Amino acid sequence: MQIYKLGEITDKEAALKNLGVEKGGISIMAKKMELMCFYIKDLKTPAANILKQDALSIGAELAVPGGVILCEKPAYDCILIGTKKHIEILSRKELAQPFGLKKVAEELKKFLSVKTYPTRIMGIINANDDSFFEGSRFLAADAVSRCETMIAEGAEIIDIGAVSSRPGAKEVSAEEELERIRPICDAVLEHRLYEKALFSIDSYTPSVVEYALKSGFGLINDITGAGDEEIIKLAVKYNAKLCIMHMQGTPQTMQKEPCYEDVTAEVSGFFEERITRCEAMGLSRGQMILDVGIGFGKSLEHNLALLKNMQHFTRFGCEVLIGASRKSMIDKIIPTPTEERLPGTLAIHLRAVENGASIVRCHDVKEHQQAIKVLEAMRER
Repeated sequence: MQIYKLGEITDKEAALKNLGVEKGGISIMAKKMELMCFYIKDLKTPAANILKQDALSIGAELAVPGGVILCEKPAYDCILIGTKKHIEILSRKELAQPFGLKKVAEELKKFLSVKTYPTRIMGIINANDDSFFEGSRFLAADAVSRCETMIAEGAEIIDIGAVSSRPGAKEVSAEEELERIRPICDAVLEHRLYEKALFSIDSYTPSVVEYALKSGFGLINDITGAGDEEIIKLAVKYNAKLCIMHMQGTPQTMQKEPCYEDVTAEVSGFFEERITRCEAMGLSRGQMILDVGIGFGKSLEHNLALLKNMQHFTRFGCEVLIGASRKSMIDKIIPTPTEERLPGTLAIHLRAVENGASIVRCHDVKEHQQAIKVLEAMRER
């Protein structure tokens, strides 16, 4: 006899089926194989005591500070720990409990029915000469060739912008931005490139966005997170997808001492508000993509926390985008010039995919395609 510890099993039902488990037991056992942990902020003390007892009664656990049982404070932060089966039971049981536990149950339910999306690569093309990575800059004459190369290398989405959003970048007028992007948009339309991939316009300027959508683009990549309702209206009008990115401040101010009490909770609250606004104006969640905005008004610690907790953002039912390609957070971990940050980029993006991201925005399509295919092969085994 031999025994060894298994690594993470991504497709638990497939593993049980391969083992020869009876069909009726596969779904039941799969739920017992998935451990889930939830951070609950400001849970009322009576609710914490009730949830603690309910969790223990079914074999789960609620980690709480020492003063909870004595009700020393009105509310506490807690960590709920249990298998997927445990969370299913608690999400039903707590619906009948007081002190805000019904809301806890409703939130837990959202994590039990998360929609999964296939991983897609988004290639980057900049029609400006001041983007932070020189290798992403292309003029209209070269952009068509570059688009076709990226598509051949595995990009399903091509993101094209004409204004740098790096920290401290200069503002550009709508007229100049349109003048920069127009030749590439015209080329995409003329060569019918939009039939080969989904084209994304990296802009929050309504006139620029509409010109791109008329040229066959089908995605708006808005770093202001749908702050302008005109952008939402355009997405509805042209039946386009809309990527909602979180940013604290503006590109000119965002890296001047960014501050959060809890970055994951605050970014989540931002998405909640923007999704509600977009839905009220006619967009479905299937049309929305969420981007936590790595490097946009975040310190290294904020970025790492968002990457670690990225699975949380899948609860909204939207695709989640990760965009950390060659960004300065790599340099803050280990000093590295922009041109040499591909290994760090791959490490971040692969971890993000493991944590729920389904769109990878990157400069190096070919290398990402290889890395993601290898990751997927390991996850399937």
